[in-house]
Amino acid sequence: MKERREVFEVEVRNVAGEAAGIGNAGPHTLVVDRPADGGGRGIGFNGGQLLYLAIAGCVSNDLFREARLQGIALARVRVTVRGDFAGDPPISSEVEYDVEIEGQASPEQLEALVERVDRIAEIPNSLRGGTRVRVGRVGATAA
Repeated sequence: MKERREVFEVEVRNVAGEAAGIGNAGPHTLVVDRPADGGGRGIGFNGGQLLYLAIAGCVSNDLFREARLQGIALARVRVTVRGDFAGDPPISSEVEYDVEIEGQASPEQLEALVERVDRIAEIPNSLRGGTRVRVGRVGATAA
């Protein structure tokens, strides 16, 4: 039997000629923008922040998923991701994340949970593996 995979599709559309845009994935939305000194208004996440937020969100979600599978109730999870961009074109430096976790388990069990999630989390593993990114179809129209 073939494994059924979920295909994710997200999109960003700019708003009324502005650099700012609305990103969506189904019914979920957020604002993306350039910093004010980079031609935007600075009213939303920039691309680097979104990349690091994807890491934090993935790790947090996976901690809750794996904790539930192990019968551990989590009360608090905080994932803080750090990195920056350098070079021309800019590329992310090494990314590091910290986890603060509180739940109904021993500190050793919670640390083991974090170690497991670090091994299996999809977004960090995609970056570690060098996932290929390419341009697909381009629809260009003169304004």
